[in-house]
Amino acid sequence: MSRRPTDPPRVVVATRVFTPEPVAAAFRQEALVRALEEAGCEVSVLTTRPPRGTVGKDRVHGVSRFPVKRDHQQQVRGYVSYMSFDVPLTLRLLLRRRPDVIVAEPPPTTGIVATVLGVLRRVPTVFYAADIWSDASESVDSVPRAVVAGVRFMETTTWRRAAKVLTISTGVDDRVAALIGRRPSLTMVGNGIDTDTFTADGPAPEEPGPYFVYGGTVSEWQGADIFVEAFARLRAERPEARLLFFSEGSGKEELAAMVERQGIEGIEFRGRLAPAEMSRMLRGAVAGLSSITPGLGYEFALPTKIYAATASGTPVVHAGEGAASERIRGGGLGWASAYDPAQVAHAMRAALDGEDRPTTEHLREWTLEHASLQGAAARAAAAVIEAAGR
Repeated sequence: MSRRPTDPPRVVVATRVFTPEPVAAAFRQEALVRALEEAGCEVSVLTTRPPRGTVGKDRVHGVSRFPVKRDHQQQVRGYVSYMSFDVPLTLRLLLRRRPDVIVAEPPPTTGIVATVLGVLRRVPTVFYAADIWSDASESVDSVPRAVVAGVRFMETTTWRRAAKVLTISTGVDDRVAALIGRRPSLTMVGNGIDTDTFTADGPAPEEPGPYFVYGGTVSEWQGADIFVEAFARLRAERPEARLLFFSEGSGKEELAAMVERQGIEGIEFRGRLAPAEMSRMLRGAVAGLSSITPGLGYEFALPTKIYAATASGTPVVHAGEGAASERIRGGGLGWASAYDPAQVAHAMRAALDGEDRPTTEHLREWTLEHASLQGAAARAAAAVIEAAGR
């Protein structure tokens, strides 16, 4: 049956993570699907079964789930896990009714699958470039050059073939342009946080003592160990302070071992929280924590954990130079420090003392204006619909 111009665009979203799994990419994709549905699109989501113990249900229509290999932290991480999603995805895309556009989320292997299937079925593709995976691979010494080259090839091929490449920041947009050349398909849609879920309204938890919160992935390029080193200095003079990690990621176990080895008290490692509960923990915190390891080429990154804190009315202590540091200083969102234990400890001390602390009202208003995920999703949805030829 032929498609009529008045028929709603059919959109297929291919993503290895989706809500209720509590990770930034899942929130971003759900917001996009909601925006597409509100625009009248017929949307199908091809994703994975959520991790064991995940609380919540689908809040959008058309979600199709398939088993996937997860690691011991229940993450879809590593190329064996990626392939356990991408190989079945090939058949799922081949056997379903022809869509008007395919939207793919990283990793680059998923982008290549979507690109090849788009060519075979003559369907335009849109790729959500939330990160530069080949740069991340290159920054890790243990990754062979052949692997880095392969990731770079998949990533740049996907970008070049895509009808639209959705980038989440000026830094990411510029880096993509540096790798494939500036072209009309590059569309900077921004990023943000779900300001309906992460909110300054509501009770704070009953946690003893003043505490800092690091929520989100712990990996080499984020360099969260700087906060362990800084906190060890701070704790000597402020023994009532605590540092809570609500994290997963490749560096979590190493970080926990570092704390145990050095005998640092006041640091706790807890599991991931549902978004509303994470916001509640942030509301009671002295500050949220964010960091970017210098020298790995990730200075353009803007961690979502910054927006999670500010949307909850809590300021941020950020360690490291680059776009995130400029965002903290320019927006008056907290304390930006060099990536140095002594300077980070100084910033954490200033947060404890309330020195130059921004108000809850300012943080919330700034987030609504500059970092609403709903606004970014609306811009992304408009680009997807344009790619579909509607």
